[in-house]
Amino acid sequence: MTGRDGGAPLAPLGPHDPVVILVRPQLAENIGAAARAMANGGLFHLRLVAPRDGWPQERAWRLGSGAHRILEEATVFNTVEEATQDLQRVFATCPRPRHIIKPVLTARAAAVELGTLAQRGLRSGILFGPERAGLDSEDMARADTLVRYPLNPAFMSLNLAQAVMVMAYEWWMAQENQPERDLQTHETRVATKGEVNNFIAHLVQDLEGTRFFRNVQKKPGMTRNLRHLFARGEITEQELRTLHGIVSALKGPGQQISCAQPGPGTPLDPGTPLDNES
Repeated sequence: MTGRDGGAPLAPLGPHDPVVILVRPQLAENIGAAARAMANGGLFHLRLVAPRDGWPQERAWRLGSGAHRILEEATVFNTVEEATQDLQRVFATCPRPRHIIKPVLTARAAAVELGTLAQRGLRSGILFGPERAGLDSEDMARADTLVRYPLNPAFMSLNLAQAVMVMAYEWWMAQENQPERDLQTHETRVATKGEVNNFIAHLVQDLEGTRFFRNVQKKPGMTRNLRHLFARGEITEQELRTLHGIVSALKGPGQQISCAQPGPGTPLDPGTPLDNES
């Protein structure tokens, strides 16, 4: 083989990570793209069952986009039975019903189950069928569980690499501890309640010098609405500094700048200019 660079330094995440088994793949390019998808999701072990054009094929490395080690470590088998004989659980992706009585999981549920098996020290594998027709009934008879992707029922067509990518993504997410929602705050942080209260007090105090609260009876409700506005999102400390500066600037030149005393939390200087903005 020629024309390859070193590729990414890929390695198995754990000793019992799932094995991806491509059954009778037809195009070397699809094998390479599938290896790339595996690398994205932290899967490493690749097995090929009777690849149509033999193995290895240089075209696979061209589409692997650096997932060279997965392709180099791939093993070839003649049958699904041979490719799964050392495994303890086998899953099979199945886009169409085959009149088979087996448990059926979504990709997400299958990924959780695969993680549980790995934690128990059991070896598992996932069968992916050939591009043209998918797995046949004999292939699926070797599997314990079917995996179906909940896609648009009017169009569920995926190419081989896409099918591997969905499973690899769900595998990665099942192992990942990253929160589903986060806020990128750059060099600042989310403001405390005390800092928010300090700003609202500053704002209300300065608004009292205008005609904003001309209806005294509505002032408590209007103040609550301001509080609700700033409670809906995670406003940052730097954003509060900016708002303090805006409120102070709106008083106009030559007028006294007021600042309500803060409640609990770190006080913020209302006169801070728009510094440290990125």
